[in-house]
Amino acid sequence: MTFQRARTEEQREIRRRAILDMASAMLDEMPVAAVTLNELSRRVGLAKPNVLRYFESREAVLLELLDHFLQEWLTDLADELAGVDENLPMAERAAAVAEILSRSLSGRVVLCDLFGAQGGVLEHNVSVEVVARYKRASLDRLTTMTALIQDALPELGENATQFSLHTMVMAGALSAYSTPPPSLQAAYQAEPDLARFHLELKDSLKLALTATLLGVLPRR
Repeated sequence: MTFQRARTEEQREIRRRAILDMASAMLDEMPVAAVTLNELSRRVGLAKPNVLRYFESREAVLLELLDHFLQEWLTDLADELAGVDENLPMAERAAAVAEILSRSLSGRVVLCDLFGAQGGVLEHNVSVEVVARYKRASLDRLTTMTALIQDALPELGENATQFSLHTMVMAGALSAYSTPPPSLQAAYQAEPDLARFHLELKDSLKLALTATLLGVLPRR
């Protein structure tokens, strides 16, 4: 892929989109930690300084992708949660919500990988302007998710916001244990007893979310 010099706003937006699309394609091939600015520049056909004209760092690229993937997920989640029967007892609705969330997130490995890298990696090496813009967008996404959870479980009340945030944090943390590196996979094969540390994302997330919901829902 090669580009002529971007001279108009439309051309600059095309260039930005190409960089994001290439970074997204790379995330389908490799974990977040393996995505480097040098490789992204090479694949998109731009010199590294030219990429930095559009995004101030690798982390800035990935934060924008995280917000994009999060929006996509919430759109799909709205349809999935709409199927929860409001006439079911509270505990059964809680179980249904945990099942939907764990199934939906486990099918989005890249999103969970980005969740896991957010606090310790992606929010570093970015300017105040970039991280503040991302956090403002995140507040909007959190508000959207909170409303979806409250529709299915109105009993949660204000706890729906904290539960929504914890869901994303847990998805990121547990995803790291569901995709062990090759050396660890080899250790699990050599010593099967060690494989208990390998957590399947869907089952582990469902257990964690169910326990969290049952802990914060009001008791009669």
